[in-house]
Amino acid sequence: MQDKQNLPFIDIDDLRIGVFIHLDLGWMSHPFSKSSFRIHSIEQIETLKELGLKRVRWSPTDSDTELIKPHSDLDKPSSKLALTPKDPAFSSEAALALKLALEEQRAAIQACEKSFAHATETCALITDMAARNPVEAAERARTLTSEMVNGITKHPNVCIRLLNEAAGDRASMHAVNVMILSLLLARCLGWGLTDMTEMGIGALLHDIGKLDLNDRFRYRDPSFTAAENRAYDEHVSFGISRARKMGLSSIATLVIAQHHEMSDGSGTPLHLINDRIALASRVVALVNRYDNLCNPHIISQALTPHEAIAHIYAQNSFKFDSVILSAFVKMMGVYPVGSMVQLNDGRFAMVTSVNASRSLRPFVLIHDTKVPRNEALIVDLSQCPELSIRRSVKPLSLPAESMIYLSPRQRVAYFFESSRIPNPEMEAA
Repeated sequence: MQDKQNLPFIDIDDLRIGVFIHLDLGWMSHPFSKSSFRIHSIEQIETLKELGLKRVRWSPTDSDTELIKPHSDLDKPSSKLALTPKDPAFSSEAALALKLALEEQRAAIQACEKSFAHATETCALITDMAARNPVEAAERARTLTSEMVNGITKHPNVCIRLLNEAAGDRASMHAVNVMILSLLLARCLGWGLTDMTEMGIGALLHDIGKLDLNDRFRYRDPSFTAAENRAYDEHVSFGISRARKMGLSSIATLVIAQHHEMSDGSGTPLHLINDRIALASRVVALVNRYDNLCNPHIISQALTPHEAIAHIYAQNSFKFDSVILSAFVKMMGVYPVGSMVQLNDGRFAMVTSVNASRSLRPFVLIHDTKVPRNEALIVDLSQCPELSIRRSVKPLSLPAESMIYLSPRQRVAYFFESSRIPNPEMEAA
């Protein structure tokens, strides 16, 4: 292929399946896994339009002329914006449809929150049981992890769901967050059930060694001295000891032993490099870092999910396995669950659910002055082509009314649910 900078431009409206394009955009500005690829679906063309691009570079020599279709062959998705009760066109049928949609939405959220509460309560029980009955604690950890694995793998399409301010202690929330996101990432990487389960157990118990630390050292603080950091790092060796008493598998034990190791050798306690770190440990190390950025011990230092992804990718990508990091960014989306955004019509919204195949078109809760907060319908942007995300915003920069309406979470908790939308292929050719 010729030099990308010398490629000619093609108008977005002239794009067809079979055209090979190159995007002059940074990684955070588009949801595709590559910047150069051949278009093979109408959804990809729609996504490019949603990016606001007027033209892109293309390679005539790399395009598949046999696949290129004329305008008449393109069946564009239908466009329909959700009506609100105060719209003139709102009918009794629309009111009934809205009521049913709200009921379905609330039921889905309640189901996720109930499952998350069950997981955090079980995690707390496992932690409490680990000292006096380590074998039974391990059995309960396996049962809980297997439930999560079955829930994640039994549906072809799974969305990441943002939960309301979750109850429970921080340690259990963190453990469940890391387990859930690690399992979802392993699913994206194509892992089998056995490897997912063993890694999930390790993820759930990755901080089990903190039970043997003084309370003061359970959360690393930027003000720690070298001696205090060493005291904190001891939770890894304590965790290995507990893993052996619990009879955990080698995969789960390695996750506990290596969840602070980094691919460039800057991690702790052994400063291992990528090839010497178990694959499961590389997954959990990345997810653990992400959740700690979003949910730090000092809440005022928390990054938004969007900022956390950008921070890891832009400043710390060399610390993580490149394949795993790319899969994680794709899974979490350009606007991860929990992100605050402004739409193209000026309204503010909170991202509540993400499907990896349409990362620019997540589900959002919109601040609509015409709709009471308790009646707000979470909108699927993939079904509303007229709406798109203009930018990510910090919670503190929201107008006061939007801040109250959207209620940004102090701590972010995640779960999964079966996707309610199709999962079109969005992988680059």
